[in-house]
Amino acid sequence: MVLKVLAEILGALDTGNLAVLTLLDLSAAFDSVDHATLLQRLEVLYGLHGHVLGWFQSYLDGRTQYVHRGTSTSTVTCLLCGVPQGLVLGPILFVLYTVNLLQLVNKHQLCPHLYADDTQIYGSCHPSAASQLQQRVSACVDEVASWMRSNQLQLDASKTEVL
Repeated sequence: MVLKVLAEILGALDTGNLAVLTLLDLSAAFDSVDHATLLQRLEVLYGLHGHVLGWFQSYLDGRTQYVHRGTSTSTVTCLLCGVPQGLVLGPILFVLYTVNLLQLVNKHQLCPHLYADDTQIYGSCHPSAASQLQQRVSACVDEVASWMRSNQLQLDASKTEVL
């Protein structure tokens, strides 16, 4: 998929068009996935019900964490959000959680590329339409940031880049 993005950008540049690529960085993305929201999306958007939805719920519910350092151990805390990292299912659940971003970016006539917690937005235009492309990208990033805030995800503006 990264090669597709690169090919599309290079294709636009080869024809004399301008291209923009926005790389969005999320802070602790996997740790921020709200369990209730994820389960609701699995049911409503993907039609999971009964035992299948129950399996996902049991996978997420009852997770705890604590910190152990030397001879000290913190209090055990029940986790109400987050998907396990280091397993195949974590990135898949994150993508399912953020799938609405695809429609949001497309609405701005831009192209999204999501892979786990990496989000890229790109588009191209004739040089005479550069200011309109800049406005679309800016409006899109603002709306994506708002969507992320409303879904308990935090966009790290200091690490977000526009090329």
